Amino acid sequence: MYRNLGSSGVKVSTLCLGTMTFGEADASSMMHGISADEATSFEIMDAAFEAGINFFDSADVYGQDGLSERVVGKWFKERGRRDQIVLATKMRFRMRQDVNGTGASRYRIRETVEQSLRRLQTDRIDLYQIHMQDIDTPEEETLRALDDLVRQGKVLYLGASNYAAYRLADSHWISRTQNLERFVALQAQYSLVVRDLEREHVPLCAQNGVGILPWSPLAGGFLSGKYKRGRPAPAGARYDKWEARYKSFDNERNWRILEAVGEVAKQTESSPTQVALAWLLHQRSVCSCIFGARNKDQVEDNLKAANLKLDTAHLAELEAASAFDIGYPYQMIRNIQGRW
Repeated sequence: MYRNLGSSGVKVSTLCLGTMTFGEADASSMMHGISADEATSFEIMDAAFEAGINFFDSADVYGQDGLSERVVGKWFKERGRRDQIVLATKMRFRMRQDVNGTGASRYRIRETVEQSLRRLQTDRIDLYQIHMQDIDTPEEETLRALDDLVRQGKVLYLGASNYAAYRLADSHWISRTQNLERFVALQAQYSLVVRDLEREHVPLCAQNGVGILPWSPLAGGFLSGKYKRGRPAPAGARYDKWEARYKSFDNERNWRILEAVGEVAKQTESSPTQVALAWLLHQRSVCSCIFGARNKDQVEDNLKAANLKLDTAHLAELEAASAFDIGYPYQMIRNIQGRW
């Protein structure tokens, strides 16, 4: 149930509790109407912790004014469990409206880490992640600022999120040649529906000892089994609010994937959610899957994925259903050598 975080020595649970929905977001937030109030958020964290989850992930932009971080910080203060949790958070996106209110510059990193530490009511962040590469800031500047935080003890490990493969490779080269702390984890969108990461990121991470932390492993809940072909999204579901995005999932490949997930769930006496998460845990370099929950029941269902073993036939069935066009030059390489 625990794996090393990339090539680092710290061990994290194979399921990571995502906290994006924590706190009652107002109408200006994308999470309005689909978030969990503080009391429910505490119940979710309690259930996850008691089941062995030791890895929580947040970000300064989740909710308004660091709402998610504030809820997690309050839970730490009331429960006294800070040293039993590997705490991850992220910075990069806009938190204020002036010209330096966004990005990953040294100037901004110095500010955002202090704000996150205050909201989280802690003296350190165990995994501090750049939420997306900043093409306006040299990668060396970002890495040097992060390296300073590690040397100061405010941050223990570094992670990237939503990085292009070329930028991640460049980042590792800079860290290696400049003797700077390097990224040990990549948080990225990865699921049976979205497998683009396999073209370059997965082999790159495997080569450099970077642990992959999939976000949206259920494709925003699409793989949970609650959605049916030819029917509107159920009332209260995430895609009931995000109608345009739900329509983007309405294609033959995705319904084929959902059918395969349902079939494997029947064969393994599990749920579609558990199958989708378990598939990711069988993939190369994945060390922990980030899952979200809006109630305690969802937590309990997701947790069973950590112990679900899929055999070769199950994996082949899911692989066939979710096959995607890998494009050039990957297809050419695979045609010649059988893999890429």
